[in-house]
Amino acid sequence: MSFAAKLIPLSLRPIYEKVLEGERITDSDAELLYASNDLNALGSIANILRERKNGNVATYIHNQYINYSNVCILACQFCAFGARKRDAHAFELSIDEVVEKVRAGLTTGITEVHMVGGLHPTLPGDWYLELLTKLRALDPALFLKAFTAVEIRHLAERVFRKPIRDTLVMLREAGLGAITGGGAEIFDPAVRDKICRGKESAEEWLEVHRIWHELGMRSTATMLFGHIENHAQRVDHLRRLRGLQDETNGFTGFIPFAFEPEGARPELKHIPYATAHEALKNLAVSRIYLDNFDHITAYWVSLGLPLAAVALNYGVDDLHGTIREEKIFHMAGATTPQAQTISAMEKAIREAGREPMQRDTWYRRISSTAVVAQPPELALKS
Repeated sequence: MSFAAKLIPLSLRPIYEKVLEGERITDSDAELLYASNDLNALGSIANILRERKNGNVATYIHNQYINYSNVCILACQFCAFGARKRDAHAFELSIDEVVEKVRAGLTTGITEVHMVGGLHPTLPGDWYLELLTKLRALDPALFLKAFTAVEIRHLAERVFRKPIRDTLVMLREAGLGAITGGGAEIFDPAVRDKICRGKESAEEWLEVHRIWHELGMRSTATMLFGHIENHAQRVDHLRRLRGLQDETNGFTGFIPFAFEPEGARPELKHIPYATAHEALKNLAVSRIYLDNFDHITAYWVSLGLPLAAVALNYGVDDLHGTIREEKIFHMAGATTPQAQTISAMEKAIREAGREPMQRDTWYRRISSTAVVAQPPELALKS
């Protein structure tokens, strides 16, 4: 028996053997992993997949976050970001203000803009198209990653009044290169009713990403954990993502992040923040279960950079990005920095024993002068 196998308790040995043989684990296997408190064993199993897929390399992207507005018609119970127009913390950037922010970011060498906002009640469709067009004109090599699935549904149903597919095509033609993974939260309907009542359902979130993938494009997937969900509901969330990935192969990576209770509505404010142990466990189980995802990202804005670096030995192969000016988690109470430098990202990766490498939006490894703005056509699975 190998030294690594000896680290695995008997209860997890069958799962370990499955992963070694390249077999898919079941939902009950995943629940058994979540029930285990042997974090070293979970990390050992997760790293089999992590290193099989990505070797010793850990990546990051040099990107910039833009929140164009937090004015929103929804009032999700967990969210401290969204606001009504009359609220003191409401804000709305003009197109020129967004363009100038991105122009400044380009001077630092960013390769991606990650842009999301609230479901604005009055911005017209032409505003969104003009925004994308003007950002694309700044630099054709800049990748525009924008809008969550719920924003896309809002644009389709209330703003453009067109089918989702037609809306996505129109946005793509204006310059949209990727949609974001936000808004997934936890797919279980009972949980959604308590933390984000009125938001799109799991099926509606998955439908937007399915259509985007069918158009030959790609996206990321997320999970908001550490609130009222249980382990079975996390597994259900992962199962739905794995199922769509089997169908389309359109997800580039998976990004779980912990619930921030400080800025939540009173009914959720009492929930303790997820521990480092729970965050690492969730990342490791996600890596083991999502065998058809090539990349698992540790979101340092949620975890902090030191813990995100530790996660590179628990199934994670990516530390997200330099980000610049993140608002959503910080308005909810996050105390991490709002940006990281390239040198800080690479230092954290090296200290974890991994080899740092910059990536593009599609998680392709790049040099700073070899950025490709659009991906090759996505080959859908039959």
